[in-house]
Amino acid sequence: MLLVKGGTVVGPTGTQVADVLVQGEKIVALLDPSFSQAITPDEVIDATGKYVIPGGIDAHTHMELPFGGTAASDTFDTGTRAAAWGGTTTIIDFAVQRTGEVVQDGLAAWHAKADGNCHIDYAFHMILGGVDDDSLKAMDQLVSDEGVTSFKLFMAYPGVFYSDDGQVLRAMQTARENGAMIMMHAENGIAIDVLVQQALARGETDPIYHGITRPAALEAEATNRAIALAEVAQDCPLYIVHLSASQALEHVAEARDAGRNVFAETCPQYLYLTLEDQLGAPGFEGAKWVCSTPLRSKHESHAKDLWKGLRSNDLAIVSTDHCPFCMKDQKELGVGDFSKIPNGIGGVEHRVDLIYQGVVDGQLSLERWVETIATTPARMFGLYPQKGIVAPGSDADLVVYDPNATTRISVDTHHMNMDYSAYEGVEIQGRVGTVISRGEVIVADGNYHGRKGRGKFLKRGLSSYLV
Repeated sequence: MLLVKGGTVVGPTGTQVADVLVQGEKIVALLDPSFSQAITPDEVIDATGKYVIPGGIDAHTHMELPFGGTAASDTFDTGTRAAAWGGTTTIIDFAVQRTGEVVQDGLAAWHAKADGNCHIDYAFHMILGGVDDDSLKAMDQLVSDEGVTSFKLFMAYPGVFYSDDGQVLRAMQTARENGAMIMMHAENGIAIDVLVQQALARGETDPIYHGITRPAALEAEATNRAIALAEVAQDCPLYIVHLSASQALEHVAEARDAGRNVFAETCPQYLYLTLEDQLGAPGFEGAKWVCSTPLRSKHESHAKDLWKGLRSNDLAIVSTDHCPFCMKDQKELGVGDFSKIPNGIGGVEHRVDLIYQGVVDGQLSLERWVETIATTPARMFGLYPQKGIVAPGSDADLVVYDPNATTRISVDTHHMNMDYSAYEGVEIQGRVGTVISRGEVIVADGNYHGRKGRGKFLKRGLSSYLV
């Protein structure tokens, strides 16, 4: 038995001073501290003066994702180890089907990448790059047999992942029948491609043009179109990924106010980083921050509105869209042509800290912090109450978080397989202390005790938010 003693347990509904008793892989009790004196555990972790929260769930990662002639630099080994260091004990990664490929083959390929390599528990969403009769049938099979209950479509990247409105509608109709969630990359990729070619023809090749050619209006338009198509598909459950723009958020809020099954996430990069300061850095430096949707202008209210959206629940979750590339030999593929820079930012290690800084800054409550990083992802994607809550019967995924310590983010200290940090030098007024995954201490006292292969694949149910 393991006893996490003296901490303040934080959940989605409040805080309580309680001791957490763990037996095997499960939480068996939350105890009033006066009761736990009668227990003689095998191991005691002193959490006095600290928060005890459920292990983080990053519902949007891309380990080993092939992209633009290269692949994301984190493997399932390095990426899940880095996640563990940062207090994340579950990831949901994206298996990929491209046009013409068999959906089940894509899923099998991702199982092969992850199996035996993960330090923490993991699950999969499925990217549908080609919607046809076979892939629609495969959706039913993945939901019923494989524990994969969410499917990502792209309104962007023509020729790679793009689905037209008819394909989107068919996939949504299928999801409405089988109970799955449709996840949408909402940008008007057809129009963006025109803007990209026009910029390059004018000699506008620097990384900042990646953002300028993906304007907020085209994210908002695609978001609105996805919401309309979901309405036609009898209110198919729709989840907008990596939402970055105020105008897109307005469409989500309007749909939610109307009682629709519409949800959205944002990412730390859109809360803290900007078009001018990062993407517009001198020379090729801005390539570090090329991601899609892009960073938005600091002269507009995007970040402020996103924080407000998190407070109001118009934004449900903070995920990372962790898709790291090194500058050397990867981002450098786009020197002289921003459209060839691999899209992605690494952040799986820093999400828990970065959103806690929002608590320190008065942007979020403690409870909302826990909801956005752990409880809501578990509920949204069919893992609750096994994950996402400190409660008897749930998996013993726990983080002891020290609000009195500080964290300085740097390439010199991070554990992701990247040669730079997107958040270099950022100071967090808090620190991940001890990390427990299914009852096993994997991070403690600044040392790593986990191992690859101990992470388990999680078959997911349907979303808790749908009736």
